[in-house]
Amino acid sequence: MELHDVWFVLIAFLWTGYFFLEGFDFGIGVLTKLLARDRKERRVLINTIGPVWDGNEVWLLSAGGATFAAFPEWYATLFSGFYLPLLIILFCLIVRGVAFEYRHKRDEDRWQTNWEHAIFWCSLIPAFLWGVAFGNIVRGVKINAEMEYVGNVADLLNPYALLGGLVTLTLFTFHGAVFAALKTVGDIRGRARALATKLGLFTAVLALGFLGWTQADKGDTASLVAMIVAVVALVAAIGTNLAGREGWSFAFSGVTIVAAVAMLFLTLFPNVMPSSLNEAWSLTVTNASSTPYTLKIMTWCAGIAAPLVMLYQGWTYWVFRKRIGTQHIADAH
Repeated sequence: MELHDVWFVLIAFLWTGYFFLEGFDFGIGVLTKLLARDRKERRVLINTIGPVWDGNEVWLLSAGGATFAAFPEWYATLFSGFYLPLLIILFCLIVRGVAFEYRHKRDEDRWQTNWEHAIFWCSLIPAFLWGVAFGNIVRGVKINAEMEYVGNVADLLNPYALLGGLVTLTLFTFHGAVFAALKTVGDIRGRARALATKLGLFTAVLALGFLGWTQADKGDTASLVAMIVAVVALVAAIGTNLAGREGWSFAFSGVTIVAAVAMLFLTLFPNVMPSSLNEAWSLTVTNASSTPYTLKIMTWCAGIAAPLVMLYQGWTYWVFRKRIGTQHIADAH
């Protein structure tokens, strides 16, 4: 296996980790309006991800940085062609982070309400747009012989990509509901489980349609196996949630995300960004990669730094593993 193939796998791993971790982050943000009945319950939900949400976003920074260094042509074409949706995602992530930190700085109702609206919308919009972006990457976009994107924003809003956006939005919200049930106690835990069941059934229908479409259009045996794993894991997540086994349900919902993302990257390889104009103009792991020497240096650096970061993040989750409820939230700041 060549180093550019290794780095394709590593980038796929980073995106998978990001969607697994940031997925329930986004889901919790959406649930602050769908599940919480009052401000105290919203504070409970936000506190379930309070110690970890910023660490989860490290995976996005790592994925973007690795793409820039390992596949500069892919990075350049992707970020120029998808400039507007990626800019919206970046704006939402910034506002969302500010909202987490500033929401409790004043006691005024209007101040807190505005930041809570920001948390909701800045979680919902990226959860949808990531699915749109990856749907377009897999489907193929208008890339010319100079490796430049020549389409427009309207080209990105095609039925396949929009369905992908709905899948990521519902799947992340389901993932968040299961996480909320795992991390809370009392009435909010029961309502999170009930909502997770409804979301899971709706997600299953959308996911089956999107993954089936992907398999029929670009799939092979490996992607079919990943699709089957994703579907079975989603059904298992719904079933274990109904049985009150939140830990198993969260694990299975995570497997669903991992398998679904793996399927997308399996259908993509050896391309990194297919051209819908001419297959010969597609960006591949070969023509879009950095020099072998660059990839070699990156491999040594990643081999040393990545395990340390993962160990530290795992320790963080262990420290903040306990459940919380409204009884743990003070009536006033």
